[in-house]
Amino acid sequence: MIDSYMYVITALLPLVALMLVFQVNPYNALVIRAILGAVAALVYAVLGGADVALTEALVGTMLAITLYVVAVRSSLVMRLGIVENSQGEIETNFKDIIANLRAILNKHHLRLELVKYPHQKALETAIMAKEVHATCLKSEPLPDSNQTYCTVIRVHRLFEIMQTELSSSQTSLKYLNVANKEDKH
Repeated sequence: MIDSYMYVITALLPLVALMLVFQVNPYNALVIRAILGAVAALVYAVLGGADVALTEALVGTMLAITLYVVAVRSSLVMRLGIVENSQGEIETNFKDIIANLRAILNKHHLRLELVKYPHQKALETAIMAKEVHATCLKSEPLPDSNQTYCTVIRVHRLFEIMQTELSSSQTSLKYLNVANKEDKH
């Protein structure tokens, strides 16, 4: 005969699974996935499957979550290439653009990583070699606007996000389609 607490523990499995499915933030989803694995291991242990419980706890929860953390941490970053000036300083207008980009990316649970290059040629080579996802360079302002920077993005989804949400009038956006080496053959 199964005790009443077993019903409560078993009912947690579909509840936590539903929470996991509807989670938007990937970091919160990792925590909920760990909870789901712990509850499953507890159910297995109470039902007498100690070996299965141990396997679930070690492999299904600890190892899987560790690998997921590494994957999520490395994939949720936008690398922005910039040219480092001789003093190593960043202009006030450029700081405003960076702050605006960070605010937009935070809404989508992304991080912004600035990658500095010594000159424009190295920056152009970096975006073509797919070392960075986007570049931001000082450009000549147009006569009827105050756009002093040009942001080039090679990842289409990032371009779509920035196109709809970037409110800075100091930069213009361009999409760069970098063909894969495999596509050329």
